Amino acid sequence: MGTANKVPGVSGGIVAFVAGFYEEFIYALQKFNRKGFKLLFSGRFSSFYTYVNGRFLSLLFLGMIISYFSVSKALDYLIIRHELYVWSVFFGMIIGSVIYIYNDFKSWNKTTIFSTIIGIILGLSISFLNPATENDNLLFVFFCGIISITGMTLPGFSGSFILILLGNYVLLLVDAVNALFEVGLGISTGDFAVLSDPYTLKMLKILFVFTLGSIVGLVSFSHVLNYVLKHYKSITLAVIMGFISGSLGVVWPWKKTIYKQNHLGELLTDSRGDYIIENYERFIPEFNSTETLYAIVFIFVGVGIVLSLEWYGKRQKKLV
Repeated sequence: MGTANKVPGVSGGIVAFVAGFYEEFIYALQKFNRKGFKLLFSGRFSSFYTYVNGRFLSLLFLGMIISYFSVSKALDYLIIRHELYVWSVFFGMIIGSVIYIYNDFKSWNKTTIFSTIIGIILGLSISFLNPATENDNLLFVFFCGIISITGMTLPGFSGSFILILLGNYVLLLVDAVNALFEVGLGISTGDFAVLSDPYTLKMLKILFVFTLGSIVGLVSFSHVLNYVLKHYKSITLAVIMGFISGSLGVVWPWKKTIYKQNHLGELLTDSRGDYIIENYERFIPEFNSTETLYAIVFIFVGVGIVLSLEWYGKRQKKLV
């Protein structure tokens, strides 16, 4: 789930869904209610831990944190050197997610078909929006945390993708995470100088606010999601399926980056000196190219990853 939440266009919730622990995850989050906080603030920590299924959540979030930080470094390396192949895997994973939900969906009728069409239109509309400019205002960062965490609780809805549209994907999921990684690495080797670096301290503050927003969003949205799925499950899943299908354009592997320019035609840069992305120009590749053939192979690899998770989830259910 940590890896999936890091990847633009892929939902951590879909991993929980196909691995068979999605309902347990949502149910555990719902335990952060009045009774749960009453146990916590009254000092009954053992009762609180048991009430919220602490063992399950602890192991889950520990695994997510480990994968999250390792993937952050890996993505930096791979996107710089093999961007086309990385996006091809992402593209394939989303196709696999659509196939999975379609195979598992048995409630087709006029209402769900219409809901799917609405989802496709929403996905297509968002796919071609221009990403916003990066914004490190702490209130906006807190809002980003609330919005992005929905990818964990709502299968098919990518929080990383929303962060791209909000303009803060690199700031929050690459720069801030890498800053924390460098701090941890520095402290472990006895180098405390990293704690006096103004840029690092700023990134840590941003990451803290983002994490706080994520926690608020995670707990609050789980209650909303429980109500929606309980009363409108088929319609919700139909919209999700359409939304995923429509948003495939976001991770279309073959695209050229368009950078923002001023009135003189000069490229604009952000506070780090990086060129500001305005949008992407998508194109159809030449299929006689070796690079294109490799990219297509990686698309099938992405599809295979998600469908393998589906197979594993069904196998685990049979064993239980």
